[in-house]
Amino acid sequence: MSEKDQQTKENGKPKNDSKSNDQRVIEVMLAGRKTVTVDSETLIKETQKRIWASLKTGIEYQDMFENSDNFLREHAFDRLQIFVLFVDLVGSTDLTLSLPAKKVASIMSSFSQEMAFVLKHHRGYVLKFVGDAVIGYFIPGNSPLLIADYVVNSAIRMREVVEKGINPILNEYDYPELNIKIGIDYGESVVVQYGKSKVKSHVDLLGPALSIAAKIQNLAKPNQILIGEDVFTKLHPSLKKLFTEKHWHGNEWRYHDRETGKLYPVFEIVD
Repeated sequence: MSEKDQQTKENGKPKNDSKSNDQRVIEVMLAGRKTVTVDSETLIKETQKRIWASLKTGIEYQDMFENSDNFLREHAFDRLQIFVLFVDLVGSTDLTLSLPAKKVASIMSSFSQEMAFVLKHHRGYVLKFVGDAVIGYFIPGNSPLLIADYVVNSAIRMREVVEKGINPILNEYDYPELNIKIGIDYGESVVVQYGKSKVKSHVDLLGPALSIAAKIQNLAKPNQILIGEDVFTKLHPSLKKLFTEKHWHGNEWRYHDRETGKLYPVFEIVD
């Protein structure tokens, strides 16, 4: 991506044929996704059971990528409007320095899988694990306002799962606590298939929404959730009131909306 593109923000307007694509998206979601959201208390209890089992016996988690992989292959080379969520683990270096490699691997794997569980429970897809980060995405279809709430609620639940589900177990072992930071944005992305085979070729997502979400997450503080304006404007008023616009210092944030030419607003949860 050029420097010019990096300093701009696309709202990603749908193409003329987006209606048919959206209809296809909804059909795939309804046909292949039966997951429903669960309350935070249930999520935390489930997390603690899995973390205990993982640290004690090395429990293996289930595959979290199959639904996403199938969806992306179905929509290879399509342009889609998506919400993107980046969640990154803070302080992984401390873990690496203070614990045996095998134990670090177990904790890191458990963390990534638990974040994936939260995504799944909020109708999200797991795109990939990258080091100590998890990238998820959500398909708005014809309900971007509803899905925006799911996305932000998933981020809030992630913090709760780490704070109330994972860290208490780590404390029992006298292990360092985990902290996370989250960035979310919305916009157009392209499903890319690297190769001819629809079955074996690697598939991925590319687009401004992923780039901006990653940049937003990188600037977040530990345990902070930051969202782009294109997400904020779609939220229910009850969620909007949790956020305030982020004020930057100097050139800390320099990405501009391509349509307005103004600095792209970012919002943070006020705890």
